[in-house]
Amino acid sequence: MASTMTHELHLQQFQQSAPRLDRLDIKILAALQTDGRMTNLKLADIVGLSPTPCLQRVRRLETTGYIRAYEAILDVARLAPHIFVITQVSLASQRYEDTQRFERFVQNTPEVLECFAVGSDYDYLVQSIVRDIAHYQELVEALLSDAVGARQLATYITLKTVKRTRALPSSLLQPSVSPLGLRSSP
Repeated sequence: MASTMTHELHLQQFQQSAPRLDRLDIKILAALQTDGRMTNLKLADIVGLSPTPCLQRVRRLETTGYIRAYEAILDVARLAPHIFVITQVSLASQRYEDTQRFERFVQNTPEVLECFAVGSDYDYLVQSIVRDIAHYQELVEALLSDAVGARQLATYITLKTVKRTRALPSSLLQPSVSPLGLRSSP
């Protein structure tokens, strides 16, 4: 019950603090997440605006934080041999200082691509990329060191990537529509 109330409170705070997006803003976001390098002229044509108002909207979406960055997605298979590894991590201690020390290590380790604090038997889920198993062993030894504080690891070596995307589903771009297409109550 408490978690439901907390979720509802966070949702209310989000709805109050976030600038409202209209249909054109959502179309701009959807288009840019598939091709962040398209020209403003092409984007304006796609969303049905003239170039100047389109650019003004993009700038507003950038300054309000809806667009955080533009980046290139590299084809790692063409660049270098690699292994993607997913690691479940349990810390020796859940004290604030210890979790912060672990999170600083993760943030400063270039091989770590993503890290999530999770609610499960483990504390974190870490996705990393390494050259080979020996390289991963170095990462494991660092994680298990007293300086980092991991107590237990479970490692999953990926065999292939079935799906990888950074594009958000369109249902999340429209806050008033649930993922199943049902309208949420106002």
